Amino acid sequence: MGLDDKISNATDKLSGKGKEAAGDATNDRDLQAEGKADQSVADLKQAGEKVKDAFKK
Repeated sequence: MGLDDKISNATDKLSGKGKEAAGDATNDRDLQAEGKADQSVADLKQAGEKVKDAFKK
């Protein structure tokens, strides 16, 4: 996994956590869901990168 990919995935996950927290604070269920979705996408990207790395070895 390249460093750029790791940083991008971490940024996406952190952004999702921020959206979820903002949704919690404002009781905005749509924003909470969007934050959770962003986190899930970041996790899937990270898993995909790990699979690619496994095949490179």
